[in-house]
Amino acid sequence: MTDIYSMTGYASMRGAVRDSLAFTLSMKSVNHRFLDLHLRLPSFCDGLEVQMRRMLKESLRRGHIEVTLQIERRANVEIQLNEGLLEAYVQAFREAAGTHGVSAEPDLNAMLRIPGVMSTEGVAGAAEIEGLDAAVLSLVVPLVGKLNEGRAQEGASLAAELKASMLRLQAFGEEMAGLRNGVREVQFERLRSRLMELTQGVPVTEERLLAEAAVLAEKSDIEEEIVRLRTHVERFVAMLEEGGELGKRLDFLLQELNREANTMLSKTSGAAGENSLQITELGLEMKAEIEKAREQVQNLE
Repeated sequence: MTDIYSMTGYASMRGAVRDSLAFTLSMKSVNHRFLDLHLRLPSFCDGLEVQMRRMLKESLRRGHIEVTLQIERRANVEIQLNEGLLEAYVQAFREAAGTHGVSAEPDLNAMLRIPGVMSTEGVAGAAEIEGLDAAVLSLVVPLVGKLNEGRAQEGASLAAELKASMLRLQAFGEEMAGLRNGVREVQFERLRSRLMELTQGVPVTEERLLAEAAVLAEKSDIEEEIVRLRTHVERFVAMLEEGGELGKRLDFLLQELNREANTMLSKTSGAAGENSLQITELGLEMKAEIEKAREQVQNLE
């Protein structure tokens, strides 16, 4: 059996380039009809993004995938003073003070806050950045594997719930068929009374009554729907046991099951007797079970 993957999952891994540069690569996936990749990388990682997209397309099939790369510099930070710029500001201040006759000296604290006068520069060099691409790419496949481990666990849980849902659905259908057989005699008597009313008391021949009853039985018979429902349920369960990419195919089967449920409700809507309410409730239970299964299937790859 091939694993069944949920489209919801999260995984992260840490790596390093020498001792001076570390990073965290994380991946989150949620439901989506197709493969939708969103990469959040530092601005200097354009080349890395192209390679990562290619690798992810080879490993993933469906889902909205967000990949985030966070860089952590471990190098000591040095304060750089732009002495030339500071000197130019001081000179400009003194010239302006002399021009306007102001006796004042520049405030050094204020001068140091001027953009560009002071800056921080990490010791990490270009060689470490060049090694970053290879270090990150080496974690892409293991990270996808880690993501899929969690997705497979949730997928197995969803598959178990869906199997139980299919068994309940089939039981509802079988119970409805049994109740429907129990109301045939009541319908037959109603048909006899109705024909008597329409013929104003003239006796109705047994042949005429049987003919009308046959037409009524054909219109209200749900045996074909029960057979198709059972077939769809068996196919649904077999696909779950096979595993693999099932989301779209199972959704199609659920559409067929919903069509059978609607037909069964339509055919049994005129049922009479004490079982009529139970038949309607079973039909509604079937539709509710199918809708619940569709919500779960939407989250399968």
